Amino acid sequence: MTEATFAVLALLVLAWVVVSDLLARVNITGPLVFTVAGYLIGSHDWGHLTVEVDAPSVHLVAEVTLALLLFADAARVNLSRLRRDIYLPGRLLGIGLPLSVVLGSLLAAWLFDDLTWAIAGFVGATLAPTDAALSAQVINDRRIPMRLRRALNVESGLNDGIVTPVVTFTLAVAAGQLGAHDGGGGALLELAVGVLVGLVIGLGSARLLAVGSRRHWTSTGARGLGTLAAALGSFALALTFSGNGFIAAFVAGLAFRAGLGNEPLDVDEVVELPELLGEILAFVVWFLFGAALVPIAIDNFDLPLLAYAVLSLTVVRMVPVAMSLIGKGLDGRTVLFLGWFGPRGLASVVFALLAIEELGSTGPVQPAIAAVALTVLLSVVLHGVSAGPFGSWYVRHEQAAEDPTPGPRSRRPAHRRP
Repeated sequence: MTEATFAVLALLVLAWVVVSDLLARVNITGPLVFTVAGYLIGSHDWGHLTVEVDAPSVHLVAEVTLALLLFADAARVNLSRLRRDIYLPGRLLGIGLPLSVVLGSLLAAWLFDDLTWAIAGFVGATLAPTDAALSAQVINDRRIPMRLRRALNVESGLNDGIVTPVVTFTLAVAAGQLGAHDGGGGALLELAVGVLVGLVIGLGSARLLAVGSRRHWTSTGARGLGTLAAALGSFALALTFSGNGFIAAFVAGLAFRAGLGNEPLDVDEVVELPELLGEILAFVVWFLFGAALVPIAIDNFDLPLLAYAVLSLTVVRMVPVAMSLIGKGLDGRTVLFLGWFGPRGLASVVFALLAIEELGSTGPVQPAIAAVALTVLLSVVLHGVSAGPFGSWYVRHEQAAEDPTPGPRSRRPAHRRP
């Protein structure tokens, strides 16, 4: 990525900030805008700012972005409060997520003949996590019951971190099968190192910030910088010791929140800076997605690829969600609502770039990357456009079901005596 690319991206972010509310009224999201901009500006055929998919700067930006968001999302999860309302997000994560991974992997192995079982597993795991940013209108719509919005928000905040070990393991096995390096044994060590680094950095930074705050050694702005340092430090330190940086950032976020305990610190305040930086960098990742990955999907487009993308957004998501919610007394409309709002987003993009870094983008890896890219592209369009209208549809029908108004036939004229 050149200086000109970063300059264009900075101007695009500024323009988006100015008109974001206006575009939101017509259901146009930031990921869609930056994806289209990346495709138009960064295309190898006509773009002026070409982006190489295997450039080290592309992978660094994408990986740091995901690490920041993993940390911020995990740090915002109040585990003690979540235990009191665990049944919806717990079932989505504990039952729905594994079923989505398995179903997506089996579908990939069936539709694409050249995929090894490890690469098929990578596709299934990569497209299992959801991204609440693509359905922010639903998450922020106060008319929708809080328990549903919280379930979708917690699910999207945790599922990318939970699925990361599966993605890492399948990539390691695929690399061994393709002769890139040895199999999955090293991946387990990477995960263990990542967990250890995350625990140490997360708990340690939380206690240090708590002590500094209690003794009035630090200011509000400095606490935010400390949290940002913890997020970046956990990621970088894990990589330094040949560990998994994503796992380290995710575990550090969970440990950071747990380490604060009952300390008088505003978690939203101290986590705001890493989250804000992650959101800004996310626009860069969506631009890179449009410039580097969307062309791969277009070049490899065929009916099996389209079938996989459509089925991944519907059957592979909705069936596991429905199965995970059996016996919870939710009506079909609510199950459909939760099943549809599982958009694929930034984590899937970063995992696809990670696969290119580990395995290359040719041979059996190419259809896998194309499947991920097309699925995410359709999700950006369909979930972004449908968030507002589908949310309003759900609210109207729920209100009608809870407070039915009598029809004309139910009103009888008063009986008059002669």
